[in-house]
Amino acid sequence: MLIIHECMGRDCGYLTAATAKAYMDALAGLPMLPGLNLSKANKAVHAVYVPEIRMDIDAEAARLRKVMDTHDCVNIFLSEGAGVKDIVAQLEAKGEEVPRDAFGHVKLDKVNPGAYFAKQFAEKLGAEKVLVQKSGYMARASAANVADRALIQACATLAVECGLKGQSGCIGQDEERGDVLRAIEFPRIKGGKAFDVSQPWFQQLLKTCASF
Repeated sequence: MLIIHECMGRDCGYLTAATAKAYMDALAGLPMLPGLNLSKANKAVHAVYVPEIRMDIDAEAARLRKVMDTHDCVNIFLSEGAGVKDIVAQLEAKGEEVPRDAFGHVKLDKVNPGAYFAKQFAEKLGAEKVLVQKSGYMARASAANVADRALIQACATLAVECGLKGQSGCIGQDEERGDVLRAIEFPRIKGGKAFDVSQPWFQQLLKTCASF
């Protein structure tokens, strides 16, 4: 069984990486039943792919084939923007037109990275069953949890305080100021910021995924 969990993130892999880490942290506290194929190795994330790291499909397929042969399943967390440049290059090399929006961005729902990599890996891993899940739907529709509600309350409270002071900005945790919650200056806010893949927690996540 090949499962690809496609997360939001056209140009930044943070959401995919953080989601994978949250899943692995939650998995660590769950009881397992290896006799029923419910082991940590079966349920773990075996690969995380983000736009900031170039993917070698053949090398990864060779590694994941061993996982498939051993555990009869492979679980991949994929950022929707991972490998898009390679997909576009292949489509254009075939003379196919790549759909883009008014800003020139590739329409990810048309290119469909999840389906593309599902096909690529399924063939190389010999997967008899394939499932592609898109967490964007669940993220938008699911109820806020305790951590979400705490963050929402903190942001809303600070926004009111800043408003009363006449202070403008976008309320959020400022990564460049020690993650303190503050009104971030508008000129500093823009899209396209890459995820720092050198962070220790992400490197440890990759090592853990590769250990199965």
